[in-house]
Amino acid sequence: MSAAAPEPVPTAPTSRDSASQEAADDDARAPIRMLADRLLARPAGEAGERKNRAGILIPATANVERRLVWATIVAVGPTVRAISEGDRVLYAPDTGYDVEIRGDDYIILREREIHAVASERIEDRTGLYL
Repeated sequence: MSAAAPEPVPTAPTSRDSASQEAADDDARAPIRMLADRLLARPAGEAGERKNRAGILIPATANVERRLVWATIVAVGPTVRAISEGDRVLYAPDTGYDVEIRGDDYIILREREIHAVASERIEDRTGLYL
């Protein structure tokens, strides 16, 4: 009669690298909650070449400092008043902080950095809804 092999006992990580890897794995699975007036937005895929209304191709390297870009709001902080998850917003590309979460690129913005909101909802709120 053969005895069953004993189950391995989980041990604490022995190296700093494996401990930081486990912490990174835990962070990757943790839900994201925004604080204060912060917004987590997924930038629209407008980067690269584009055409203007006349059909002229504008290269990605063209200087477009003053051009606002679109993003979709993924998460909102508790003190955000005029923006909800799922809204499309216009913001300046030089504002906010770029962050990568689970392999996807996002940007963290403050509510005051948003210039306009395109929303399907209709409410009695002030503000610009495109």
